[in-house]
Amino acid sequence: MTMMKAAVLTAPRRFELREVPRPRIGADEVLIRVIRTGICGTDLHMFHGHYAADDLPIIPGHEFCGIIEEAGANQRHLAPGRMVVADINIGCGHCYWCRRNEVLNCPEMAQLGITRDGAFAECVALPGRLVIPAPDDIAPEILALTEPVACVVRAARKAQAGIAQSVVVLGAGPVGNLHVQMMRLVGAAPIIVADLSAERCAMAFDAGADAAVSDPARLKATVLELTGGRGADLVIESVGHPALYATAFDLIRKGGHVAFFGLTGADAAVPVPILRTILEENSLKGSVAGMGQDMHDALALLAHGRFRTDAFTTASYPLERIQEAFETLAERPADLKTQIVISQD
Repeated sequence: MTMMKAAVLTAPRRFELREVPRPRIGADEVLIRVIRTGICGTDLHMFHGHYAADDLPIIPGHEFCGIIEEAGANQRHLAPGRMVVADINIGCGHCYWCRRNEVLNCPEMAQLGITRDGAFAECVALPGRLVIPAPDDIAPEILALTEPVACVVRAARKAQAGIAQSVVVLGAGPVGNLHVQMMRLVGAAPIIVADLSAERCAMAFDAGADAAVSDPARLKATVLELTGGRGADLVIESVGHPALYATAFDLIRKGGHVAFFGLTGADAAVPVPILRTILEENSLKGSVAGMGQDMHDALALLAHGRFRTDAFTTASYPLERIQEAFETLAERPADLKTQIVISQD
């Protein structure tokens, strides 16, 4: 078979289901038949024309699992028929940044579904070094969460979050919920969530938050009350709104950290209180995507049930209804994740 079905984002807010050439693989690559692909916040930014608009048309999708269809001649450890997930950050593998597992800074970096065609398609091809065999007993809908979980694993590492640190998570959407669960796993306490949606705040409690605030006017008082008047050790912005980044600086303690995670437009900026940052020895920590060991660790956490995934696995649409899935996402706040079913395992 030389052609396959794919959902092509041809313009903002417009998918077209097309027959496109099936990827050909080289000796160091693997062809994967996609089973499920989750809709990520990045995909939504692309759908609405807020991110990577210059790269259209493109096949988005990067939160996926699938089964190996073909393995290149040099990939003897990856056998056809094996269920896998994959690191979607493709660097050169040998530069300064790749050696440090900072692949996003590689001069040759590409990302599946963001800068090159991705997994809202029947098949994808990737270098075999990025393909990770999955345990046999994990359902595909759980495996497709590996990449977003890897993102919060990396964010926790970058922010050096740890035992009994007070953490504020701004935003209780899908990634905010995962941040809450990750902070719970590393022993952070208390964990405070802020979101305008009372429903999402209730879900944050289920994920392990100690407090959830839906009224912005109450947020700072709540943080001060729960941190002995100091402010939070760490604030994670998970929405991508410049005003919330400004809020984050107002919530940290002296010597505290702000984790920059939520994507904004390329020209978005936030005033940094320079003198205060210097005198209080505050810091900023940027992070956006899991890669390398982050993916392996995320898979292990999911395999051993360390994340609550029910709210992430209830909504699914066939590839033919991908336009509807994207257009209705905002109307379904209880569905923390929507997955597109590409094929059956």
